[in-house]
This record gives sequence, C-alpha cells and structure tokens, in this order.
Amino acid sequence: MTLSALDSALLGPLFATDAMRAVFADEARVAAMLRAEAALARAQAEAGLVPASLAPAIEGIAPKALDPAALGRRTAVSGVPVIPFVKAVQGALPPELEPAFHKATTTQDIADTALVLQVRDALDLVAGDLRAIIEGLSIQARRHRETPCVGRTYGQHAAPVTFGFKAAIWALGVAEVAALLPALRDRVLTASLGGPVGTLAGLGEQAEAVGDGFAEVLGLHPDLAPWHTRRARIAETGAWLALLMGALAKFATDVAHLATTEVGEVAEPYVPGRGGSSAMPHKRNPVSSTVILSAFGAAKGVSLTLLDGMAAAHERPAGAWHAEWHALPTLFGLASGALREARSLAQGLVPEPQRMQRNLNLTQGLLFADAAASRLGPVLGAKAAHALVEEAAGAVRDGKGSLQEVLQEALRARPEAAGADLDAAFDLGPAIRAGARTADRALAEVSRLAAFLHSA
Repeated sequence: MTLSALDSALLGPLFATDAMRAVFADEARVAAMLRAEAALARAQAEAGLVPASLAPAIEGIAPKALDPAALGRRTAVSGVPVIPFVKAVQGALPPELEPAFHKATTTQDIADTALVLQVRDALDLVAGDLRAIIEGLSIQARRHRETPCVGRTYGQHAAPVTFGFKAAIWALGVAEVAALLPALRDRVLTASLGGPVGTLAGLGEQAEAVGDGFAEVLGLHPDLAPWHTRRARIAETGAWLALLMGALAKFATDVAHLATTEVGEVAEPYVPGRGGSSAMPHKRNPVSSTVILSAFGAAKGVSLTLLDGMAAAHERPAGAWHAEWHALPTLFGLASGALREARSLAQGLVPEPQRMQRNLNLTQGLLFADAAASRLGPVLGAKAAHALVEEAAGAVRDGKGSLQEVLQEALRARPEAAGADLDAAFDLGPAIRAGARTADRALAEVSRLAAFLHSA
C-alpha cells in the first residue's frame, strides 16, 4: 500500500524520476546522516575533543547495516529518526568510541544537515535538466525565429508573431527562475550545528572552530547562527521549486492548446503507446504537458506547508519542523517529473508551420486589424480609423469578405483616405521581423541568465 503517488509502484514512474527518488530514499537519508556524524567527528578530533579513530569508524558503517525499516519502527516511538539512528550507530561502534559519538550535537543538527546534503544532490539533478530544457527551447527559437504564427490574447487570435518568439518566451521564463538557483544554493546549503538549544554550549570556546570544520568537511557553508527555527531557506527552496514548475506550466499550457485538434500547430514527441486512450484508438493525448500541469497543481499547496514552518516556536517547535519532512521531498519529486517531461518537450517538440500558416488565414485578415488602424490613422485620425476598422471587422465576421476587401470598399467612399497604403498593413513581413528581433533579444538574456549552468 502507498499513501503517495510519487512512491507508488503504479503511479510513481509517471510523476517522478528514479534518480530523484533515489536521492530521497531511506537508505540515502541514513547515508547522509552517517556523513554528517563522520564530518562532526573529524572536526571534533581536529579540536582534540574526540579520538581521531572515531570518524573512520563511522565511515566504515554501511547504511544498509542500520536497517531503515527497523529504524522506522523505533522512530514511531521516539518521534525523530535520529534518535534510533544514534543508538544503532553506537551499537555498531567499538565500545571505546561509543561515548564520543554524537558529542555536543542534537537530533535536529544531524537531520537538517543530512537533508541539506540530499538537497544538494537534488539541485544538481535539477540543474542538469534545466540546462537541457533551456538549450532545447533556444534551439527551437532560433530555428523558427521567422516562422509566422498566430499570437493569441484571451484565447483569441490577436496579431501575428513568430513561433521562435513564442519559444524564446518559454525559454526566458524558465531561465529567469533558473537564475535564482545560485543564490538559493548559497543560502540552503548550510550545515546545521547548534546543539540542544542552538548555543553549542557543550563545545565551549571551540564551538566556532568545530562548526567551521564540520561545514568544511561536508563542503557546506558554516552555520554562523543556528537555523533550527530560521526556516526561510527551506521555505525558499520549496517556493523556488513551485516557481520553477510554474514556469514549466506556462510552456505546457501553451503546448497543450497548440496540440489540440482544432489548432494543430505543434505535436508532442511521438512515443509508441504514449498518449493513447482505452476507448479511442486514434487519440494522441499531450501526456508530457499533463504531467507538468499536474505537478504545478499539486506543488502550490505543498509549498505552503514550508511557509507555515517559519512560525517556529522558541528554540524548536512541535510539528512545524516535522511537517517539512512531508513537503520538501514531495516538491523535489514533483519537480523531477515535470522537468523530465519539459526536457522531452523542449528537445522533441514538433512544430507544424503549414498549420500555423493556415491558422493565420483563418480569420480573413482580422489579425492585421491593428496594423490597418495604424496605417489609416495618419489620414483619418486615430479615433476614426479605429472605428472604421472595428466596423469592418464586424462585417468580416458576418461573412462579407476579408478585412482587406471590406476596408478597401469602405475607403472608396472616403476621399480623404486617398493615398493610404492599406496593402502594407496586410504584409506579414513587419510582424515576422518584429518577432525575430524580440526572439533574439530574449535569447541573449536567456544566455546571460543561464550561463552559470554551463560553468559547473
């Protein structure tokens, strides 16, 4: 039985990647706690507080040897997994080293530091997917920078753009969120070492040296002041993941609409058996878009749990900290599935330029209404030009011809409109050039924002 779709043998492969599930697996958490304890022992040995042999002895314990299932049964009694973990490690150490283990620290130090180590691995996975997504969308944008298509506002045809422009906007939206990652890593990848109430009183004057050494061994930032109850960095991580899934959801929302039968301007990458229907053999449903949108739909509520955790009482709260254990791994799991599907879309999306052209012609020139009004404004006045084009658009919708034909007929009765270059208003060229220029500017910003993804 499973209580989470992410951990389900039936649903899990759809919504989360195996790599991300491995990062937050029980054995990985136990391994991270062992790494934290070994790093603490090394730092304390450097200060002469524990035997130098303690850290190697801890490192010699295999995570599997501690049996996560047995630890879990004891956690149900203790309320925190670190307590049975500490007892299990003490039992595995040589008797002479057992008294020095877990010296002057507390359960939250080990739990939070272990979590940060897992988060670091998780963020590395996220960064790899982000790099591929941004590269894939940038390629689409450059390839189709001059491919004309319909621009839509409020779900209706508005004015011509280019498909490269749309892809560049998708890429920029993802890159803007990705650009927040380095600063986030600086804040969240911080060791936790405060002792029972955050003062590290048990280490006396050596507290700062041990704390710095502890963080250095783990490759983390030192805990300058305890963050046991300063949970902004955890909430920020969850919020960032939700923002990331939101940026991917923008991409997926557009793709799902563009892939509909009536529009047909793109298709998701073809995979045999994917997107079918148990009742309708002809269906090719947008599965990747669906997974991304479902992840974003779930992420918003889950991220609120981490915000609630910021209202932490005194030096350690009851419940608020523990609720994070449900939320943060879930957000990373949801993000992993969304990123995987967005990567597939970015690299394999199939644009249909012929269908785009057909849709451009669908409204009999109404897409050029704004351009027509702009051309007529200097000779008729802006207000009169707008009213004339609006009236002509109504005639087009009533089936009385194309916008260009209706306007030309109307202008014959207006001598003052002589010399108006109406033909130029219906030329796709300016829209294509504008879309291409905007795509180029957007892609330049994408390259700037995402440069850090290539420097690692």
